[in-house]
Amino acid sequence: MEWLDPLNAYPLPADFVSKVEAYSALLLTYNKTHNISGAKTTHAVRENILDSLYPLLFMETWPKRCIDIGSGAGFPGIPLALALPAMEMHLFEPIAKKSAFLHLVKSELGLANVVVKTERIEATQPFPCELICSRAVTNTKALLTLAKAFIIPTTCALLYKGSRANEELEGFSNYTLFERNQRRYVLVKDLL
Repeated sequence: MEWLDPLNAYPLPADFVSKVEAYSALLLTYNKTHNISGAKTTHAVRENILDSLYPLLFMETWPKRCIDIGSGAGFPGIPLALALPAMEMHLFEPIAKKSAFLHLVKSELGLANVVVKTERIEATQPFPCELICSRAVTNTKALLTLAKAFIIPTTCALLYKGSRANEELEGFSNYTLFERNQRRYVLVKDLL
């Protein structure tokens, strides 16, 4: 599949293409009725999937447990869960129609590594996780404050940001910034 060419350097699971295509089809169908994502075309969904997966090219290691705060239609959590089946992905989405879609995707694609939580991150019983990821939810400091109870010494954050990323990182010292198109991917370490 040509549209996945930017990820050629990363060894994706054998069933990745079929599952990502099934996810894309489910999103386009569900989105017509429930309007859960701005991605209304196959091209737009594929761009969101590539955006979600770009960190595969720069992350050195992947943790055992990740939380995705404000998953929405599943970006970046679902594509990452498809690419990294050994990682336990917890999707936090408080909006019922979006959470229902995430449950549908989990069921239809048989994603044993995905846990969907229909609640806000601050309303759930915390558990230790090694990676916090989020795309366009809130500013960096507020997001990490919400997730504070989940952070352990080895936790890092992978944040999908826009052009104001540098402003949000004021006061942080141990981070790396990667860019692709208009996206700023921020990897923050030493969160405690």
